[in-house]
Amino acid sequence: MDALAGIAFQILQSVFVVLAAPLLTGWINQCRAWLQNRSAPSILLPYYTLAKARDASPLFRLTPYVLFGCMWLAAGIVPVLATDLPFAPAADIIALVGVFALARVFAALAAMDIGTPFGGLGARREMLIGFLAEPAMLMTLFTAAFISGSTQLTTIVETLAHRDFAIYPSLAFAGVAFLMVLLAENARIPIDNPSTHLELTMVHEAMILEYSARHLALVEWAVAIKLFAYMTIGVALFAPWGITEGGDWGGLPLALAALAVKLALAGAGLALIETLLAKLRLFLAPEFLASAFLLAVLGMLIHFLVRG
Repeated sequence: MDALAGIAFQILQSVFVVLAAPLLTGWINQCRAWLQNRSAPSILLPYYTLAKARDASPLFRLTPYVLFGCMWLAAGIVPVLATDLPFAPAADIIALVGVFALARVFAALAAMDIGTPFGGLGARREMLIGFLAEPAMLMTLFTAAFISGSTQLTTIVETLAHRDFAIYPSLAFAGVAFLMVLLAENARIPIDNPSTHLELTMVHEAMILEYSARHLALVEWAVAIKLFAYMTIGVALFAPWGITEGGDWGGLPLALAALAVKLALAGAGLALIETLLAKLRLFLAPEFLASAFLLAVLGMLIHFLVRG
């Protein structure tokens, strides 16, 4: 019975992530519009955009499905609502970064396959950013892994959530580094602007210019799920309180409410950052991500110094 309850929780969490990801994107867009004193679009606009897609050419037929599958898998193994789910053994931080890397490789190959200048330009920029962001992401996750003594995300979350209250200076450095990586990996300001189509500045948009209709909708949906997954990873690592255990249906309403509050605050914070900051010049992106890597490494070193 416990196994069936765990599987049901796993399915519920995976479906919830896919359905709620566009809502988070709509909330961020709405907050950014308010902060810029503009008329805010409907929070449900991402759903309307996805629903408009009906027909598509056979071009790039495989890559959108790979992107969507990778992002759904990544979000499925992150403890969003509960821990100890059937996919928990697969929730290794190294494997998680590998899933994101696999999606990036397919996106870059599809962009270069079309042979247009914009596709190649965006693919090269994306691979440069990924090459610098992935080590910083790993160092950030390793800091939490050393605290918990495991590279399993579910173990990390359970350790941090159920320990006595303690201040971890190492997690402060790791948290700042994770935020910088989140901005870079999700094509957000100051590294990229998700709403721009200027050929000299766009990165992610340059790779998907040739997609249309349902394939474009699938790519955009995958982008929303990726942002949702990154935010829930941050919540799981740095604010894990409120996450229930797999099969505990009584704790599900509280877990949903806690997650909604955390994501609402995180989305509003992201909108504030994008409103206050300007996009960096492309050649400054390596310095930005090198700073993230340095902060993550400092966090790891501080963990060993304080522990020792």
